[in-house]
Amino acid sequence: MKRIYFIACLFLLPVCMQAQEEKESKVSFDLGADLVSSYVWRGAYQTSAAIQPSMGLTVGGFSLSAWGSVPFSGTAKEVDFTLGYETGGFSVAITDYWWAGEGAYKYFKYSAHQTAHHFEASLSYSLPIEKFPLSLSWNTMFAGEDYYKADGKRAYSTYISMGYPFNIKEVNLEAEVGLTPWEGMYAGDFAVVNIGLKASKEMRITDGFSLPVFAQVLTNPEAEDIFLVFGLSF
Repeated sequence: MKRIYFIACLFLLPVCMQAQEEKESKVSFDLGADLVSSYVWRGAYQTSAAIQPSMGLTVGGFSLSAWGSVPFSGTAKEVDFTLGYETGGFSVAITDYWWAGEGAYKYFKYSAHQTAHHFEASLSYSLPIEKFPLSLSWNTMFAGEDYYKADGKRAYSTYISMGYPFNIKEVNLEAEVGLTPWEGMYAGDFAVVNIGLKASKEMRITDGFSLPVFAQVLTNPEAEDIFLVFGLSF
Protein backbone atom coordinates (compact mmCIF):
# COMPACT_ATOMS: atom_id res chain seq x y z
CA MET A 1 0.00 0.00 0.00
CA LYS A 2 2.83 2.40 0.85
CA ARG A 3 4.36 1.71 -2.57
CA ILE A 4 1.10 2.58 -4.35
CA TYR A 5 0.69 5.74 -2.26
CA PHE A 6 4.22 6.97 -2.90
CA ILE A 7 4.09 6.30 -6.66
CA ALA A 8 0.67 8.01 -6.81
CA CYS A 9 2.17 11.08 -5.15
CA LEU A 10 4.92 11.22 -7.76
CA PHE A 11 2.38 11.11 -10.60
CA LEU A 12 -0.17 13.44 -9.01
CA LEU A 13 2.36 16.08 -8.04
CA PRO A 14 2.64 17.51 -11.59
CA VAL A 15 -1.16 17.92 -11.66
CA CYS A 16 -1.10 19.82 -8.36
CA MET A 17 1.85 21.84 -9.58
CA GLN A 18 0.07 22.73 -12.82
CA ALA A 19 -2.90 24.06 -10.87
CA GLN A 20 -0.58 26.01 -8.62
CA GLU A 21 1.32 27.28 -11.64
CA GLU A 22 -1.83 28.73 -13.17
CA LYS A 23 -2.29 30.78 -10.01
CA GLU A 24 1.27 31.90 -9.37
CA SER A 25 3.28 31.11 -12.54
CA LYS A 26 6.39 30.54 -10.47
CA VAL A 27 8.22 27.51 -11.81
CA SER A 28 11.87 26.67 -11.33
CA PHE A 29 14.06 23.67 -11.98
CA ASP A 30 17.43 23.34 -10.33
CA LEU A 31 20.25 20.87 -10.70
CA GLY A 32 23.72 20.65 -9.26
CA ALA A 33 26.22 18.52 -7.41
CA ASP A 34 28.56 18.59 -4.45
CA LEU A 35 31.96 16.98 -4.29
CA VAL A 36 32.78 16.14 -0.66
CA SER A 37 35.88 14.77 1.06
CA SER A 38 33.63 12.52 3.17
CA TYR A 39 29.90 12.05 3.64
CA VAL A 40 28.66 12.66 7.18
CA TRP A 41 24.91 12.70 7.91
CA ARG A 42 23.40 13.85 11.18
CA GLY A 43 26.60 13.22 13.09
CA ALA A 44 27.29 9.77 11.62
CA TYR A 45 29.97 8.82 9.07
CA GLN A 46 28.50 7.32 5.89
CA THR A 47 31.23 7.04 3.23
CA SER A 48 34.57 8.41 2.09
CA ALA A 49 34.89 11.03 -0.68
CA ALA A 50 31.76 11.14 -2.83
CA ILE A 51 29.91 12.96 -5.58
CA GLN A 52 26.39 14.04 -4.58
CA PRO A 53 24.13 15.14 -7.46
CA SER A 54 20.73 16.76 -6.96
CA MET A 55 17.81 18.02 -9.02
CA GLY A 56 14.51 19.59 -8.08
CA LEU A 57 11.30 21.05 -9.45
CA THR A 58 9.49 23.84 -7.60
CA VAL A 59 6.10 25.35 -8.42
CA GLY A 60 4.79 27.90 -5.98
CA GLY A 61 5.19 26.32 -2.57
CA PHE A 62 5.34 22.72 -3.86
CA SER A 63 8.60 20.91 -4.55
CA LEU A 64 9.82 17.52 -5.69
CA SER A 65 13.54 16.81 -5.43
CA ALA A 66 15.99 13.98 -5.91
CA TRP A 67 19.35 13.67 -4.16
CA GLY A 68 22.02 11.01 -4.37
CA SER A 69 25.46 10.07 -3.13
CA VAL A 70 28.01 7.76 -4.70
CA PRO A 71 31.50 7.34 -3.20
CA PHE A 72 34.60 7.04 -5.35
CA SER A 73 35.32 3.62 -3.86
CA GLY A 74 33.13 0.81 -2.56
CA THR A 75 29.57 -0.17 -3.40
CA ALA A 76 27.65 2.30 -1.19
CA LYS A 77 24.92 4.19 -3.03
CA GLU A 78 22.10 6.44 -1.87
CA VAL A 79 19.10 7.83 -3.75
CA ASP A 80 16.50 9.95 -1.94
CA PHE A 81 13.26 11.60 -3.08
CA THR A 82 11.52 14.39 -1.19
CA LEU A 83 8.02 15.76 -1.68
CA GLY A 84 7.50 19.05 0.15
CA TYR A 85 5.46 22.19 0.63
CA GLU A 86 6.56 25.53 2.10
CA THR A 87 4.60 28.58 3.17
CA GLY A 88 5.11 31.43 5.60
CA GLY A 89 8.30 30.08 7.14
CA PHE A 90 6.81 26.60 7.65
CA SER A 91 7.74 23.60 5.54
CA VAL A 92 6.53 20.01 5.58
CA ALA A 93 8.06 17.12 3.67
CA ILE A 94 8.01 13.38 3.14
CA THR A 95 11.33 11.78 2.22
CA ASP A 96 12.05 8.31 0.87
CA TYR A 97 15.63 7.38 1.75
CA TRP A 98 17.29 4.41 0.05
CA TRP A 99 20.89 3.55 0.86
CA ALA A 100 21.01 -0.21 0.37
CA GLY A 101 23.97 0.17 -2.00
CA GLU A 102 24.95 -1.05 -5.44
CA GLY A 103 24.20 -4.75 -5.88
CA ALA A 104 21.12 -4.81 -3.65
CA TYR A 105 18.76 -4.75 -6.67
CA LYS A 106 15.68 -4.50 -4.46
CA TYR A 107 14.69 -0.88 -4.90
CA PHE A 108 11.04 -1.70 -5.62
CA LYS A 109 10.66 -4.01 -2.64
CA TYR A 110 8.32 -2.33 -0.13
CA SER A 111 7.17 -5.29 1.97
CA ALA A 112 7.12 -4.69 5.73
CA HIS A 113 10.30 -5.85 7.53
CA GLN A 114 11.92 -6.53 4.13
CA THR A 115 12.18 -3.14 2.42
CA ALA A 116 15.43 -1.17 2.42
CA HIS A 117 13.56 2.15 2.22
CA HIS A 118 13.25 4.58 5.14
CA PHE A 119 10.27 6.94 5.10
CA GLU A 120 10.53 10.16 7.08
CA ALA A 121 8.11 13.01 7.83
CA SER A 122 9.63 16.44 8.50
CA LEU A 123 8.31 19.73 9.86
CA SER A 124 10.49 22.85 9.82
CA TYR A 125 10.07 26.47 10.80
CA SER A 126 12.28 29.52 10.37
CA LEU A 127 11.71 32.45 12.70
CA PRO A 128 10.61 35.60 10.80
CA ILE A 129 13.12 37.72 12.70
CA GLU A 130 15.86 39.23 10.55
CA LYS A 131 18.28 39.67 13.44
CA PHE A 132 17.58 36.19 14.86
CA PRO A 133 17.00 33.78 11.91
CA LEU A 134 16.85 30.59 13.96
CA SER A 135 15.46 27.50 12.19
CA LEU A 136 13.97 24.44 13.86
CA SER A 137 13.15 21.05 12.40
CA TRP A 138 11.60 17.79 13.59
CA ASN A 139 12.23 14.65 11.52
CA THR A 140 10.67 11.25 12.32
CA MET A 141 10.97 7.92 10.53
CA PHE A 142 7.43 6.53 10.29
CA ALA A 143 7.71 3.54 7.95
CA GLY A 144 10.16 1.27 6.19
CA GLU A 145 13.40 -0.07 7.60
CA ASP A 146 13.41 1.96 10.78
CA TYR A 147 15.11 0.82 13.99
CA TYR A 148 13.09 -1.69 16.05
CA LYS A 149 13.35 -1.92 19.84
CA ALA A 150 13.98 -5.12 21.79
CA ASP A 151 10.21 -5.55 22.31
CA GLY A 152 9.68 -5.53 18.54
CA LYS A 153 8.06 -2.08 18.41
CA ARG A 154 9.10 0.54 15.88
CA ALA A 155 11.31 3.22 17.41
CA TYR A 156 10.09 6.08 15.22
CA SER A 157 13.67 7.32 15.12
CA THR A 158 13.64 11.09 15.46
CA TYR A 159 16.19 13.82 14.79
CA ILE A 160 15.56 17.36 16.04
CA SER A 161 17.82 20.16 14.87
CA MET A 162 18.35 23.86 15.45
CA GLY A 163 20.26 25.94 12.94
CA TYR A 164 21.47 29.53 13.03
CA PRO A 165 23.00 31.26 9.96
CA PHE A 166 25.25 34.30 10.20
CA ASN A 167 28.02 36.04 8.26
CA ILE A 168 31.57 37.14 8.92
CA LYS A 169 32.66 39.42 6.10
CA GLU A 170 32.32 37.37 2.87
CA VAL A 171 31.93 34.00 4.60
CA ASN A 172 28.49 32.50 5.22
CA LEU A 173 28.33 30.40 8.36
CA GLU A 174 25.69 28.17 9.93
CA ALA A 175 25.80 26.55 13.34
CA GLU A 176 23.70 23.43 14.01
CA VAL A 177 22.84 21.33 17.02
CA GLY A 178 21.05 18.03 16.49
CA LEU A 179 19.64 15.61 19.05
CA THR A 180 17.46 12.54 19.32
CA PRO A 181 14.79 12.50 22.06
CA TRP A 182 14.60 8.73 22.52
CA GLU A 183 15.99 5.33 21.55
CA GLY A 184 16.31 4.82 17.81
CA MET A 185 18.74 4.64 14.91
CA TYR A 186 20.75 7.62 16.21
CA ALA A 187 21.37 6.52 19.81
CA GLY A 188 20.13 4.22 22.56
CA ASP A 189 18.40 7.02 24.47
CA PHE A 190 18.10 10.81 24.54
CA ALA A 191 21.37 12.19 23.19
CA VAL A 192 23.00 15.11 21.41
CA VAL A 193 24.37 13.49 18.25
CA ASN A 194 25.50 16.40 16.11
CA ILE A 195 27.14 19.76 16.78
CA GLY A 196 28.52 21.46 13.71
CA LEU A 197 29.63 24.65 12.03
CA LYS A 198 29.56 25.08 8.26
CA ALA A 199 31.41 27.85 6.42
CA SER A 200 30.88 28.60 2.74
CA LYS A 201 32.09 31.26 0.30
CA GLU A 202 32.75 31.98 -3.34
CA MET A 203 36.38 31.25 -4.17
CA ARG A 204 37.49 33.50 -7.03
CA ILE A 205 39.44 31.61 -9.68
CA THR A 206 39.59 34.36 -12.31
CA ASP A 207 38.02 37.81 -12.65
CA GLY A 208 34.97 36.25 -14.29
CA PHE A 209 34.79 32.88 -12.59
CA SER A 210 34.36 31.77 -9.00
CA LEU A 211 33.67 28.42 -7.38
CA PRO A 212 31.45 27.87 -4.31
CA VAL A 213 33.38 26.00 -1.62
CA PHE A 214 32.51 24.97 1.91
CA ALA A 215 33.99 23.33 4.97
CA GLN A 216 32.30 21.75 7.98
CA VAL A 217 33.53 20.71 11.36
CA LEU A 218 31.13 18.30 13.06
CA THR A 219 31.24 16.32 16.25
CA ASN A 220 29.00 13.61 17.65
CA PRO A 221 29.20 13.82 21.47
CA GLU A 222 27.28 10.57 21.89
CA ALA A 223 29.67 8.58 19.68
CA GLU A 224 32.70 10.65 20.74
CA ASP A 225 33.59 11.24 17.10
CA ILE A 226 34.61 14.30 15.09
CA PHE A 227 34.82 15.15 11.37
CA LEU A 228 36.22 17.87 9.13
CA VAL A 229 34.64 17.91 5.68
CA PHE A 230 35.57 19.98 2.62
CA GLY A 231 33.37 20.34 -0.42
CA LEU A 232 32.88 21.98 -3.81
CA SER A 233 29.49 22.92 -5.24
CA PHE A 234 28.66 22.96 -8.94
